[in-house]
Amino acid sequence: MKLPITRRRFNIIVSTAIAGLALPQRHSFAAPDGIYFDIHTHLGQEWGNREPLTADGLLRWMDAMQIAQAAVLPLISPEAWDHPLSTDYVLKETAAHRDRLIPFCSIDPRTINLNSYEIKRDLLKRYQDAGAKGFGEHKPGVKIDSRGNMELFRACAEVGLPVLFHLDNSRNTDAPGLPGLENVLREHPDGIFIGHAQGWWASISGDVDQATLQRYPKDKVAPGGAIDRLMETYPNIYGDLSAGSGANSIARDLEFGEAFIKRRADRLLFGTDYLAPEQNVPQFELYENTLGHLPQDVKDKVFAGNARRILDL
Repeated sequence: MKLPITRRRFNIIVSTAIAGLALPQRHSFAAPDGIYFDIHTHLGQEWGNREPLTADGLLRWMDAMQIAQAAVLPLISPEAWDHPLSTDYVLKETAAHRDRLIPFCSIDPRTINLNSYEIKRDLLKRYQDAGAKGFGEHKPGVKIDSRGNMELFRACAEVGLPVLFHLDNSRNTDAPGLPGLENVLREHPDGIFIGHAQGWWASISGDVDQATLQRYPKDKVAPGGAIDRLMETYPNIYGDLSAGSGANSIARDLEFGEAFIKRRADRLLFGTDYLAPEQNVPQFELYENTLGHLPQDVKDKVFAGNARRILDL
């Protein structure tokens, strides 16, 4: 990991490595007193050139990073990744570790045999009954407010599954100002939606054009961003701070970013998008070192409390 090694982190990593020597290949962890709930992780077998990430491997990394629990998200749409990660696989691999690994489920709205609202709703309920606590990572190559998405979001709201969606110029597409997402929030007031990726996080700034929705802007944040406006208007929209897009949205303008976190502390969720061993994760340096002085009540909400609240844990 390319992370700053503080004395506390060094001690955590060393103690975890020593403890790991005695662990069997499959084991059950007692939930630690970790400070984080990670709203965005994945498991996988062979993902391109990346090494596999098993449930055991994810748990050991979580121990080292003081992550008490993590949401584990499937990826099923062809636009989502180079390797499908099914809901069934996520449910199976997390089954022995449900105190710490919280499974999500996913349905692509274009799936031919899931061609009615009732069928989608009933399948979501089956996933929920099997342990799924949320829906996502939702990443199909359609408009965010496409007919299929809207029907699926309605079903998620009825069943009670928060939706974590990826938004950029290829997946769940929208226009500057996020009018399509606003339509989703307006039409589904009982649903909970969690924004992620470049298009969502670029919209923290008010000077966004269409091309910017695929980028990681480095300039200062301009007033009038869609995220603040939507959060002010709609109580059902949250932000997933994971990945390069989430870290960049705060780090690009630290003065604005710190004020934004304090202002929207009830709507932000710590996450990493961890999916492969040795992955660089910028969130730890950002929140432990650069923004380590955030008020404790803000940290408590953003780092874990909000996620547990909306997932009803």
